[in-house]
Order: sequence, then C-alpha cells, then structure tokens
Amino acid sequence: MITLNRKLKKEHTEPQNGITVEPARRISIRDKLLVKEVQEMNENLPVTCSVNFEDPNLLSEFVLTVAPDEGYWAGGKFKFSVSVTEDYNMAPPKVKCRTRLWHPNINVDGDICLSLLRQTSIDEHGWAPTRRLKDVVWGLNSLFTDLLNFEDPLNIEAAEMYKKNKVEFQSKVQEYIAASKVKR
Repeated sequence: MITLNRKLKKEHTEPQNGITVEPARRISIRDKLLVKEVQEMNENLPVTCSVNFEDPNLLSEFVLTVAPDEGYWAGGKFKFSVSVTEDYNMAPPKVKCRTRLWHPNINVDGDICLSLLRQTSIDEHGWAPTRRLKDVVWGLNSLFTDLLNFEDPLNIEAAEMYKKNKVEFQSKVQEYIAASKVKR
C-alpha cells in the first residue's frame, strides 16, 4: 500500500509534457457536508439574520449577523464569526461574537454560553452529529429572544443587573448598541 501511494504520488507530481501535475486533493467529509448544509442554512435563515462569506470559496468560515426586531436588543446588529473545524459534524463549529454587547450569555470577550455549541452538555442540549449549521444560526438568534438564560449566565454582572433593575439593564444594553453603531 505504501509503495502504491508513493507510485501514485510520483506519477502525479512528475512533469508531463513540461507541466507539473498536482495530485488530486481529497474532499473532506466536512466539505461535503458543508455544500448541502450551507444551502439548507441559507434557505432557512430567520428574517433577523444574514450570512456573509468573506471568501465565497471557503464554506467553513462565515459571519452571521443577527439584527433582533424585538426585545432588549432590538435595533442592534450583532456579528458572530463561525468557523467549522475539520472534525465537524462530530464537534460543533467554533463561534465568537465580534460585537461587544451587554448580554447574560455572551461576555465582553465574545465567548458564548449556548448548550448547542458545547461538545458535552449537562442539559442534553449539547452538540450531536445530527445537528446542522441552521441549528447553530437559530440558536444564536434565539439568544436574543427565548433562549436567554439568567440562571446560568456567562456574564454574571449582566444577569445580576437584570434581576435587580431591568430599567438599568435595558439602559446598559442600549449603551452597547449605540457604541457598536458608532464603530461600524
């Protein structure tokens, strides 16, 4: 087998008619999945979300923008970088919030507390190979509506402020939204 691989490699890299032929690159399982999943994701985007591929030939890296139309974060636009690793779909994509915001489940460094994005989760809602990119998009979108978790927060200060003074919490959220609009 090793001899056959060496022979094939040698055949593909030796010049043929003066032109060096590169060996055919094997398509990964991740890349095969992404072709279908990106199409499915785009067809099922919530109205409050948009996706941008900075490199249209690289389906494993994209930016998701969530623009909530109701709730505390209405009027804001929040960007998330999504990176689908080679071990996808056995492992969740890596997601980071690029927009600074005041949120109990997203800290100021952009880390996100969402069960769906965890390899293992105590609440049985963690990542599973049956999950898809559209589930990630819907999960991130829901962080601004019905998936808010003030009981197990990542940003403890935001969660405590919400419990003590919702008006102050709303004011702080709006401060962050205003600051993010200035930076755009």
